[in-house]
Amino acid sequence: MTERVSRSGAPRSGPARSGGAARAGQARGGGAAARRGQGELDLDEVALDPKTRIIVCCGSGGVGKTTTAAALALRAAEQGRKVVVLTIDPARRLAQSMGLTELDNTPRRVDTGDSGDETGAADKGGELHAMMLDMKRTFDEIVSAHATPDRAEQIFANPFYQSLSSSFAGTQEYMAMEKLGQLRARDEWDLIVVDTPPSRSALDFLDAPQRLGRFLDGRMLRLLLAPARAGGRAYLKVVGASFGLFTRILTKIIGTDALRDLSSFVGALETMFGGFRERAQQTYQLLSTPGTAFLVVAAPEPDALREASYFVERLSEQGMPLAGLVLNRVRRSLAPELSAGRAEVAAAALDEQGGHATTAAVLRLHAERMTLATRDRRMRDRFTSAHPDVAVAEVPALPEDVHDLDGLRAVGRALSGERPTAP
Repeated sequence: MTERVSRSGAPRSGPARSGGAARAGQARGGGAAARRGQGELDLDEVALDPKTRIIVCCGSGGVGKTTTAAALALRAAEQGRKVVVLTIDPARRLAQSMGLTELDNTPRRVDTGDSGDETGAADKGGELHAMMLDMKRTFDEIVSAHATPDRAEQIFANPFYQSLSSSFAGTQEYMAMEKLGQLRARDEWDLIVVDTPPSRSALDFLDAPQRLGRFLDGRMLRLLLAPARAGGRAYLKVVGASFGLFTRILTKIIGTDALRDLSSFVGALETMFGGFRERAQQTYQLLSTPGTAFLVVAAPEPDALREASYFVERLSEQGMPLAGLVLNRVRRSLAPELSAGRAEVAAAALDEQGGHATTAAVLRLHAERMTLATRDRRMRDRFTSAHPDVAVAEVPALPEDVHDLDGLRAVGRALSGERPTAP
């Protein structure tokens, strides 16, 4: 029996469920998680491995997931790999940190320049590109590629398509699968780094093939296809008496015109549905191969690590190759041998002597930092007790937020096991 993290952030008894993640890591063929086990995770071993073609970063919001993805991509590019980083998060932090005014559905080249004591990506033959998923544009591209011009125009003009392609629940996950599959099929990049949405829905794209299959095989879809297959005038004959009640109720709810639009839309897309399912399944299989590595990103906080446990267990259940956990913003002290208690006692003694106010204040500040560092270490230990097979890479808390390439380089050095310097 091992300890697991409960919903309150405290450990509880129960069998660890990360064995699947360990087996997936071993399946990568010598990945960092497999080699290091419970120890430290050196992400250079993952991102710079020629066998690694896709890295997927997932985790809750506000834990530095976007920064982690960008830092990994930049470091791999500056070590000679041709990299594209794809963000599904609508926030603009990725573009800002890379010096771009905007990101869109097309990969944009990032000028890594000369980084002082390091060389830019181009100097070693590497390149860095960045992009942000535009789910409507991706959907439009799919329609244009798999439909005749006339049929595509009919689809684009349909009100249901306009809603589905821009805001319908689940569309983003489908389009993320499509875009990732497109990027991999083009075979232009050595490495694709994916920054997922900041929520549990970040892994919903793993269910895309199954959910799409249930939708395509469902009775509701067959009902909606009936009038489109038969033609508008033959609608009632095709539907028949057994479906009469259904159509009357649906017509009352959404109206005759809306029902006609919906039926027309589903009919227009019918020839494309098989392709959707096939491509989604291919991308799912791609994610489960040894060339893919999943990274769970968290901060040393109860809520963030609770979410990290969810992601680890979900990936384990799906048999996905988990490389390990990135623990961001870990507090550390430059004098760990001086405990918080001893520092407090020394500060109190100096107060009694008098004339040492500054030194006493420094000691109390150190005591506070040591308390926070101890807390962060305890949080990490709880996680590793629950998931002993998951390797961990720590990124120490930096003195300021990451907002440029130098900041990303500092994070990249930490991910590789080096102590980062202030940006």
